[in-house]
Amino acid sequence: MTHPTRSVDWPPARSQWLRYWSALPAEQAEALAANIAGQCTVKDLTLPQRGLGLLKLPDSALNDLYFLGEVPVSHAHVAVVTDDGRRSEGGARLLDDRQSLAWALAVLDATLAARLPHHEQALDLLRTGMAKVQETERERHALLAATRVDFSLLGDGSEDDNE
Repeated sequence: MTHPTRSVDWPPARSQWLRYWSALPAEQAEALAANIAGQCTVKDLTLPQRGLGLLKLPDSALNDLYFLGEVPVSHAHVAVVTDDGRRSEGGARLLDDRQSLAWALAVLDATLAARLPHHEQALDLLRTGMAKVQETERERHALLAATRVDFSLLGDGSEDDNE
């Protein structure tokens, strides 16, 4: 049997990395990022930030924008430089107000993108997060299937017209 993450699709697209890493406890990503920062130089290209973003949606009648509410956001953009001079940039933008997590995921992003030291550990975390996301999706599909209603057994209502 083939391992699901050993297929042609592995590693997944970079656009999915944050989703998979975010599915794991933040401490795991933060610990690995701290380990990487201890052995490489990590430079903030922009200061890590956190705050609130306004969620805008258009109404269906006039297509006017209205504000649905606020969502927490955090952002980090870093460069990771190894002792031998290899350099890679990484970034993270999350719907989460923990800027330390955004910074850690930006470090992992840069590390894995350029296959810098510790990229294997970042890949392992990615694999674990992907499995967690897939498990959550399976549970949601099972719940959806359990609540599916078969309306074909109700009939077409023509018997009621003859009374």
